[in-house]
This record gives sequence, structure tokens and C-alpha cells, in this order.
Amino acid sequence: MTAGVSVGAGRADVNDGVDRASSPWPGPVGAGLGNTAIGAPAAPPSAAAQEVRAILARRPLVLTGLPVPPLDSGAFAVAADHLAGVADAVLTGDSARARVQFPPSYRAALMQQHGLRGWLGINCRDRNRVAIEGELLAIADSGAAGVLCVTGDPVTAGHRPDAKGVFDLDGISAAHLASRAGLFTAVPEAPVSAPVQGRALRALHKQQAGAELLFLQYAGDAGRHAAFIGELRDVGCTLPVLPGIPVVIDHDGAAVLASFGDAVLPDGYVQRVLDAVDPFAEGVRAAIEFGQSLLALADVGGVIAAGGASPGQDAEFARALGIIARELGGGS
Repeated sequence: MTAGVSVGAGRADVNDGVDRASSPWPGPVGAGLGNTAIGAPAAPPSAAAQEVRAILARRPLVLTGLPVPPLDSGAFAVAADHLAGVADAVLTGDSARARVQFPPSYRAALMQQHGLRGWLGINCRDRNRVAIEGELLAIADSGAAGVLCVTGDPVTAGHRPDAKGVFDLDGISAAHLASRAGLFTAVPEAPVSAPVQGRALRALHKQQAGAELLFLQYAGDAGRHAAFIGELRDVGCTLPVLPGIPVVIDHDGAAVLASFGDAVLPDGYVQRVLDAVDPFAEGVRAAIEFGQSLLALADVGGVIAAGGASPGQDAEFARALGIIARELGGGS
């Protein structure tokens, strides 16, 4: 998207601010999910999901965002030229610059068409439970690798405040439905978002609802990530953790990163890039170094390289993501 590609490819993917997962999940009946089109048995895992699981069993995953404009199907081929074969999966969620965009299931089909293992973000802000069920079943049918379920930002944070937020479900209930649909299901967490207390317990409740991976919003340096992983293990959350690598290669992209709610970057990270003679090369170098520091942590299940593409620079940003993914071991 000529849009922010945060850890979840858009602010709503990880800024799960209206989620109520700090309380124990009441189960499908208590959450009002007794009547659903998603039944048992679940669909068999897609080939892409099985491939990603096999990679995770032998090494950390390397995911990237997908920098394409929100309503440009032709841009998928350009991004795929840089990302296919080097990113283990490609995460595409809600655009930070446009609420009106292709639905997740259509993006999944486009990614499949261009040889990308798609990881699709779906929010509860813009859809009721019937629409969410349909999208999840369509994503499963498309052959996508997985799904990231989020509650979504309040409408005031987007570009269409005239459109009412739905919030018929929250992210944790959507994750349960995704799991029942046979999808490899990820959920977000923002370790440094207030209130910080209880974030690890929220992740445990999401795991109990059916989540299998935990994608983290940008949370500072590697030491802060290590501390949060320790908190997760202390409360019994065993989900593989995939922190985000912020990627910035120019001033406009830095501004997009700054717009992501609840994101904390390592000290001096952006300024290092912007002060460089060659911001592209320095941004790629900084991302690789930070990614290596995250992958060196115990219990890290992978990383997600994403960030903000300047208008008209989606292909160049995809090129940067491809270099970073390759250098971090993606596609191997």
C-alpha cells in the first residue's frame, strides 16, 4: 500500500486498542459465537500454511510487509518481483492511508496469483460477524498461508470518520473463528502500549482462543523485546513471537512510521537513516542489524520487516524489504 506497512501492514493490525482480551476469554459460547457458519471439521491447512509451519520448525520465520497501493491490483506483480522467494510470507493488512481498499480475500487471491505466501490482516472495525466469517472462509479457500486477526482502530484514527465502526466482534473472537476455519492464526500485541501491565496475560488469553503466533508492534530495542518475551513465558503464553523490524528509507516513510499508534523505535534509529548520505542503503543496513539483534534473542519465532513507503515509491520499498529478508535468511 502506498500506505503504512506496520508490523501488521497498517495501524489497525497491531494497535488493538479496543480489544477486551485483558479479561479471560469466556469461550465460544460466552463470546456469542455459538451460531456461526464456520463449523467443524476445519478446512485442511493450505500448502502455503504447511510450508510456513515447516520453516518455523527448523528456523525463525522472516516475513515482510506488502507495499502496494490499496486499490491497484497491478502493483502486486511489481512487489512480487522483489519479495517472492526471499520472504517466507508477506503480511498485508489495513492501509494507514485509506480505509477503502481491496478486501483481504481478494488480496489473498492476488498474492497467490503472483507466487507470494499471503498473510492477511482482517479487522473487526469495518465488518460484522457475518462478513468476518465470509472473509475468513474465503481466505482459507484462497490458499493463503495465514491470517492476522485484530479488533481495529477507532474510526477517528482513520481517513473516513464518517463511516461508523462496527465492532460486532473483537480480535480475540475473530482469532477463534479463524482457527476453527483451519487458518494459521496470528494475533497482535503492543508491549509498550498503556496500560503495559497485563499485556502478557492478554496474549495468553488470545492463545487460549486459538491463536498460534504473536506479532509484536515496534517496542524499542532488543532488550525490551527480551523482557516482554520473559513476561509472556512467566504467565504461561508459549506462542512463537515475531517482533517487527521498522524499515525506513526516506523522510516520507519516517513520517508514516511516526503515525503508527503505540510504536516505539530504538533510540536514534530513524535519525541515523535520515542523516545518512544514502538513506536507502543506511535504512536497509539498520533494519538488517536490528533484525539480527532480534533473531539472536531466545524464544523469537521470527521477525517482520515492514514500515512506510513514500507515495510513488512502493517498488523501491519492496526492493528494500527483499534485500532485508534475504540477508536475514528468508527463503532459505
